[in-house]
Amino acid sequence: MRSYATADIRNIALVGHAFAGKTTLVERLLVHTKAKGRMGTVEEGTTTCDFEPEEKHHKHSLSSALAHVDHEGRHINIIDTPGYPDFFGQAAPALAAVECAVVVIDAALGIQPNTRRVMRAAAERKLPRMIVINKIDHENIDLPGLVRQIRETFGAECTPLNLPTGGGKDVVDLLESHSGAVDFMTVAEARTALMDQIVEVDERLMAVYLENPEAVPPGRLHEAIEEALRQGHLAPILFCSAKTGAGIEDLLHNLAHVCPSPLEGNPRPFDLRAADGTETEWHAEPDPKRPVIAHVFKVTLDAYVGKMSFFRVHQGTVNAGASLIMDDQKKPLKMAHIFKVQGKEHEERQSLIAGDIGAVAKIEELKFDSVLHESHEYDSLHMHREAMPKPMAGLAIATRSRNDEAKIGPALHKLEEEDPTFKVERVAATHELVVRGLGELHLKMMIEKLRGRFGVDVETHPPKVAYKETIRGKADGHHRHKKQTGGAGQFGEVFLRVEPLPGDHPEGFEFVDETFGGSVPKQYMPAIEKGVRQVLTTGAFAGYPMTGVRVAVFDGKHHPVDSKEVAFITAGRKAFIDAVSKARPSLLEPHVHVEVTAPNRHMGDITADLIAKRGRIQSTDVASGDSFVIRATAPLSELTMYSSQIKSMTAGAGSFVMEYSHDEQAPAGVQAEVVAAFKGHHDEDE
Repeated sequence: MRSYATADIRNIALVGHAFAGKTTLVERLLVHTKAKGRMGTVEEGTTTCDFEPEEKHHKHSLSSALAHVDHEGRHINIIDTPGYPDFFGQAAPALAAVECAVVVIDAALGIQPNTRRVMRAAAERKLPRMIVINKIDHENIDLPGLVRQIRETFGAECTPLNLPTGGGKDVVDLLESHSGAVDFMTVAEARTALMDQIVEVDERLMAVYLENPEAVPPGRLHEAIEEALRQGHLAPILFCSAKTGAGIEDLLHNLAHVCPSPLEGNPRPFDLRAADGTETEWHAEPDPKRPVIAHVFKVTLDAYVGKMSFFRVHQGTVNAGASLIMDDQKKPLKMAHIFKVQGKEHEERQSLIAGDIGAVAKIEELKFDSVLHESHEYDSLHMHREAMPKPMAGLAIATRSRNDEAKIGPALHKLEEEDPTFKVERVAATHELVVRGLGELHLKMMIEKLRGRFGVDVETHPPKVAYKETIRGKADGHHRHKKQTGGAGQFGEVFLRVEPLPGDHPEGFEFVDETFGGSVPKQYMPAIEKGVRQVLTTGAFAGYPMTGVRVAVFDGKHHPVDSKEVAFITAGRKAFIDAVSKARPSLLEPHVHVEVTAPNRHMGDITADLIAKRGRIQSTDVASGDSFVIRATAPLSELTMYSSQIKSMTAGAGSFVMEYSHDEQAPAGVQAEVVAAFKGHHDEDE
């Protein structure tokens, strides 16, 4: 492989909806540039980027993959990303490693839900965007209508950079051609629209252009294009067919000469934390001679190589064998082996310069989002954290055999390392191991990996809702514990009072000793509190943790011989349960903030559905294009299957995010159902 400078590097992420042809497009680019001899297919499972067993089986991408080509003196790093919304957590981190987001759209299917999402994500990150309309060889497609739809949805900055000709068999480049036969519009009309969009960012160039369109210097035009891309004032549209190769040469030419280099693009922002805790935005200098700053944007566990950490060099040069500091760790890490990556193939390199993308193997300490650097002055430096979708879809899992119990913890930890939107939690309130992801498909694929990659077989079911118990009234409780077994006995008697803690949504627990006269010796008070806390953990009436309670012990009795700690633990526990039963016990259910984004035509259905789920609508706002946003609060128990429901209601066009809001008293019907289920299960256990 030839050597190249930072100015020669182009970093792009192929993003878009599923089945737009991103992975096939990478194949065509590899074959066209002779980086690969034969073009693989998704159907045969022979593509460079879909190499995981699960990807071959399901015939679509599940995680991002890295490839690279050389063309016209440029080294082009390509990150192929999955298109299903459930795997957006794999696509989003790739945007931190590139200068340009290339949004691929299926010519027949047009704009789809994830198309909007990735266009919005790239714009929020101030990434230059390029739109590639793929599959122009398909029959019965309306390319003029699709271009109009793109411009109406995303803005007038979306302007053709080339146009198809010969019924989609080739393309005409508008920057290099002034005339020619094209399938729609005219070259003159399209070129004028493109030039008008470009020169608007440069007043002096606009003056030259208005006086004589042919007098625009090529160098000034390139500078204006770069500025228009940086400002988001231009999002070029290109046409191609990855299947036939139509438009691929022109696409490569524009990737090499229109996409910005690391020296020209908007730099990815870092945050630098000062000693007083304040953070300021910080930008790396893409200079190979500066101290190293690199960011880990992806981690995988390769069956043969081991842990692979993919990183972008933002500053300096990473040399094989160098020692670098990770985040604020004191001990440096040795970069023993660094690689250029082509799908699953790894080519060892001696160095990677500023702007380049590669991987390092077998460093267990490295993790997703780590920053590698040479000096402790950058210990508090981290990549600016863009909002990632929160994993709200959940499954409770349990191993089918005892042999898997020791394996499931490490296996789940490794899957968490690979995917920033896959989370594992042990819910104390329900005694369940719960995995969370972005949707049902996401969780299904993670369970497949758990079984196929790690050999851990699990059974799954919807997770229980983490209710809480509390009280709404004040009451006294009493219990005498007396046990005689022939020798020394057990004796302890406790009188206590319970009442709610003050506030609208009280949390926590308060324990007070109000005894006097030595009715309960001080050494037994911790035992009484221990008994009460046992009930706080396991629940008094429904089997869920208790909160928002004040307990005051005001009287009791003891025996100089038979009183022991265990007696007062039991007496305290049962006195507390007695008091709770009289203090109007209440079940609290978690409520969440939910924000739904969907096309306007579904607004009525979604609003009615949320109200039927006991939701309270807080606001309804207009979003970009033809979409709206509804914000509401609703009980979590009503939204456990909302991922599939929102997809069904909107034909896959809707999305939502939710996060915990507060706990609220459950309706009487819900409480009676939960308590009945607990008592039935409790009786069976007895």
